[in-house]
Amino acid sequence: QLQLVQSGGGLVQPGGSLRLSCAASGETAFILRDNAIGWFRQAPGKGREGVSCIDSSATSTNYADSVKGRFTTTRDTANNTVYLQMNSLNPEDTAVYYCPSRRRDTYGTSCYGTIDQYDYDYWGQGTQVTVSS
Repeated sequence: QLQLVQSGGGLVQPGGSLRLSCAASGETAFILRDNAIGWFRQAPGKGREGVSCIDSSATSTNYADSVKGRFTTTRDTANNTVYLQMNSLNPEDTAVYYCPSRRRDTYGTSCYGTIDQYDYDYWGQGTQVTVSS
């Protein structure tokens, strides 16, 4: 099964920072290299929320209003990895975070439009982020 591989996450106090990574290598490398990559999160009892998107060339990004100014997504082309840097975290950011690849039939290389989970595929395994004192 083709899948992106996530790392990072954990427990952090309010106001703290964390960085999540999303990587692909070998036969799955193209999933990350050739497409826009999104970050989504799902809190307990809530639906999946689009957090950010970075296009395949790392020239354009898109963020949910809830994280603008606090979260930054970047792409390391040499290591075929996408990051989500999360600063000024608060308890409302507690969730499982996922990185998927944008589908080729939905502007695959671009972050055009809203960050909609139905436009994405090849979801990572998810990583828990807990913000608590």
